[in-house]
Amino acid sequence: MANEAGTLLGFLDFLRATIERKTDGLSDDQLHAKPLPSSMSLGGLLQHLAYVEDFWFGCVLNGEAPSAPWDTIDWKQTPDWEWDTALSTSGDALRDSWDRSIESSRGHWVRLSTLAGFELGDPAVLPGSSESVSVRWVLTHMVEEYGRHCGHADLLREAIDGATGE
Repeated sequence: MANEAGTLLGFLDFLRATIERKTDGLSDDQLHAKPLPSSMSLGGLLQHLAYVEDFWFGCVLNGEAPSAPWDTIDWKQTPDWEWDTALSTSGDALRDSWDRSIESSRGHWVRLSTLAGFELGDPAVLPGSSESVSVRWVLTHMVEEYGRHCGHADLLREAIDGATGE
């Protein structure tokens, strides 16, 4: 039986795999498509999730500065940068960026979770703030973030080519 962290990470990996299935086999045009009355595209979703991985695992849990390209973005000036620029980024580049961000997140997790005295209740400070959340909160938030976006991906993929299911 998995411990609490293993359970949360297992659900997160299941949801990551769902996003991979929902974006698999689509052309650049299909990844850029906005088939619903929404600003979302599946490509934008991949790029957004790459950013989310970097922010929560790298910045919040490990206290690192944002990775490229996130480190050069003026988020106040362009709050939807990851969604907007995905429309001019190739599908291969979007998938590679997302894959790399997941591998980086896994590395961040290993470094953090093997520290002496590590506990899921340990605080994680939010960048640019004195506010903190627990490591448990971050993992739970990541499951929630992916779960919500898997629902979006379901609708977008069905609208693009009729594909349904997990």
